[in-house]
Amino acid sequence: MIETPSYADALRILGCKDARLVKVIGFASAAARTGWALAGAGQLATGLADLRNSIALYGEDVVRRMPELKSGVDRFTRTQRLAAAHAVIVVSAYFEALGETKLPFTLDKLDRGDRISRGVPTPERFARLVASLLLERLPTPEPHVPYSGTRLAVERAYLRMSEAMAGYVSGLVVWDELSVDDQLLLPRMLAEGPPAHALRIYDEDYRSLALDSHEFGVRSLVTEKPPPATALSRVAWLLAELAPPRVGDRPMIHLARMAANLLDRPLLLAGKLPEAVSLPLLGEGYLSPRFRVAELTRESAPAQLSWWEEQRLLPDTEAFLVGHLTSLRATQAPLLVLGEPGSGKTKLTEVLAARLARSEFLPIRVELGSVAARADVTEQIEQALAAVLGEEVGYAELVAAADGAMPVILLDGFDELVQGGVNRYDYLERVQEFQAREAELGRPAAVIVTSRTVVAERMRLPEGLLGLQLQPFDDDQVRQWLNIWDQANRALLARRDLKPLPAEAALVHGEMARQPLLLLLLALYDAGGNALQHDHGPLGRARLYEVLLRDYTERETGGVRRVAIDQELVLLGAVALSMLARGRQLITDEALERDLPALCHGGEDEPDDEDRIDWARKATERFFFVRGNGPRTGYAFLHATFGEFLVAWLAVYALRDLDRRRRLAGDEPLAVVQAVDDDLLYAVTSHSCLAERGPTVGFVLELLDEVPSAVRARCVELLAGLLRRSLHERPRRHFTGFQPVRHTLTRRLAAYSANLTVLIVCASEEPVRVSSILPGPDHLEQWSSLSHLWKGQLGQEGWTGLVTALSAHRVVEDGKEDVVLGGDGTGGMGDVVVAVATGHTPRHRRLLDLLLRALGEGRFLPYRDRLAILEELVRTVAVRSPAMHRALGAMWAEDGADHAELRPLLQAMLADPADRMGTWEQLVKAGIPETALWEIQGLD
Repeated sequence: MIETPSYADALRILGCKDARLVKVIGFASAAARTGWALAGAGQLATGLADLRNSIALYGEDVVRRMPELKSGVDRFTRTQRLAAAHAVIVVSAYFEALGETKLPFTLDKLDRGDRISRGVPTPERFARLVASLLLERLPTPEPHVPYSGTRLAVERAYLRMSEAMAGYVSGLVVWDELSVDDQLLLPRMLAEGPPAHALRIYDEDYRSLALDSHEFGVRSLVTEKPPPATALSRVAWLLAELAPPRVGDRPMIHLARMAANLLDRPLLLAGKLPEAVSLPLLGEGYLSPRFRVAELTRESAPAQLSWWEEQRLLPDTEAFLVGHLTSLRATQAPLLVLGEPGSGKTKLTEVLAARLARSEFLPIRVELGSVAARADVTEQIEQALAAVLGEEVGYAELVAAADGAMPVILLDGFDELVQGGVNRYDYLERVQEFQAREAELGRPAAVIVTSRTVVAERMRLPEGLLGLQLQPFDDDQVRQWLNIWDQANRALLARRDLKPLPAEAALVHGEMARQPLLLLLLALYDAGGNALQHDHGPLGRARLYEVLLRDYTERETGGVRRVAIDQELVLLGAVALSMLARGRQLITDEALERDLPALCHGGEDEPDDEDRIDWARKATERFFFVRGNGPRTGYAFLHATFGEFLVAWLAVYALRDLDRRRRLAGDEPLAVVQAVDDDLLYAVTSHSCLAERGPTVGFVLELLDEVPSAVRARCVELLAGLLRRSLHERPRRHFTGFQPVRHTLTRRLAAYSANLTVLIVCASEEPVRVSSILPGPDHLEQWSSLSHLWKGQLGQEGWTGLVTALSAHRVVEDGKEDVVLGGDGTGGMGDVVVAVATGHTPRHRRLLDLLLRALGEGRFLPYRDRLAILEELVRTVAVRSPAMHRALGAMWAEDGADHAELRPLLQAMLADPADRMGTWEQLVKAGIPETALWEIQGLD
């Protein structure tokens, strides 16, 4: 929950000068801290009737003076005053209604009681009443909540106030003067009378606030569907209504604002555009997106698209963004923006920064892939500022120079922080701590973080976190964007007797046409020869990437043969592979000059100086690359999905090369006894697990779908043979110079054997039995050995990706056990690994999870008995599962839990060094404090 103001807070924020009102609230606050006797109650002359009159009059005064209260202050102060004004009208409406509702007594009569009533001093009762009415936090309007939702929250606050009033009256002497019927009816009369009347008064006062304060009007716009717009253009004029554009900034701030304004740049900052094609400008070609919104809690599942389908769709994204940035929540918790690859997360931050550049906000974009992954938030911001300003500037110095403009920090690409083994599952909490620290220093800041949706399962979600899920284009947006493309390219295409891509031809490709990046790629591909306008059926994503790359390369190289084009794609794949191995999205010239010749030429024949190839330039002078800026300079793909596709393409290319070499050898006598030449495949697949980046495996599947069945069958046979020998020593290999990162031999063999298994399952047209690829009576032992090698060596990224990518389940036929990979397995590979190691079948694992859930929730058994069962499961059969983590977290949080008894169990869970980081993360997510885990680690 976010912190919203109480009525007492509102008086402080607005500078209330009503001495009697301030005094009674001060009395109630002091009584809550020290007790009524020490709170100065003897000098308090105000009663409930006077309090009602003062509150009602002050409410009218605030509504009347709202224009004055908003003027001449900075953005955050105005946000605070608006929230305070809303708190005032909520309470004043109730007190006004309380005095006008027909009750069996008057407020004056309540004030004419004895000093002692039912053994309790009346001032003490009055202090409790004032505290419950005026010191409790009150609801505030938020852009993701419809007005009806805010009104419902206000109604609940009124019901709580009426309950307090009923309790107050029942303790006074006047209660005994009421008839029995009135005593029985009074709680109902208070619950139905004042709240209903107060809501009518609140509605009128809220409308008055909305007329005088555009912020409230913007929040009401969120419920309405706006006309189609581009590049968040409505954000600009909505902000202009709140405050005029800023002028006269200091040079440093002016430079920062200018750097944020990218609307006049092309939609994609490509290294080299295709000929005869014009990319729309960012300010014209970026469509304002659609979002789903949800408050994220520990029970939320934001990594699952199916979960988001149940969340509310925002009709007006732009009004929401303005409403959010002018709300209290914006400075108390980050806003998390999730989306699929190519959905436009980065472009959203670019466009929003541009729209904020001339407002009362100061936008600062931070590309998280270009700053130190392990640095704290302030250091990351300062690194990004240094790249923009060309000099080192402290964050505090920049904010001071901004002269009251509120910083909006746009942290783009959280998923890039977790590449290469960097574990930042607590990053959002660190961001929230940064906001809290800055607010205490008088520098409140709003923060927006973007990430791929799938990575959300590796985040710890702090309290108050609001999440947005970028939605695909609908049909109207597809047509709108293609109209923009038409305007930019119709004349250019007409010169070649071509036409722009019509919406009907694009929509045939289904979801591909609904992701902004893929729709752009479809349009680019069609611009080469109107290929999509000929009825060839829908393209797959991998096919689109390949034909686009091939088409562009062919035109760039003057129509060379397929072999030469393959060589160009191998070169691009080598760049992508170097990035994957390093766990980065940027690669330097030096790294390219070292890696590319080692893979593309084997690193064996060094040319003379005059013939030396400029590998970095040769590879990156393409449409598919952009030059990265920041502390980590280098080259990046136009989009991360290009790199993921190229890694998949290179792996499949190496696999088909393996088949080609074996087929050419035929039945030659030496070929029968010689080992298969898997050097290229080993070089390509032994540095990182292909499943580290989820889309890569999807691309592999799509590419292999186009390979003839006979070829795929041969590949499966070859890969199975390589898997059986994958851990044996090979005396000599080629491509040994290709080492983007130095790994141990064990790590490389683990990656190679895991990737062989992934390729076997992808290439096979049927589910694969482990006994068929690891024949022998000990096939389950071999499988267990391999899977534990992967778990121990591939790191969290590789192991998590592998568990996600490989479906697996155990079967028993004729008394023989086996593991089936692929198909419609009921369990993930992680289940099979544990099942093989402990003897539990997936069915038993599901029963075990149910048991663990019951133990965690305390069903039927005493605490110590449940603890003993958990200890038995951990120590005797080594159960490690999400259900176990949740059970331990639930028992830790249980009232009266003996943490000392739980610590040895947690210590056993953290005993395995290879799995400690992942277990630590899951336990913290389940509710175990990190301080307790650090203490347990100290006991090791």
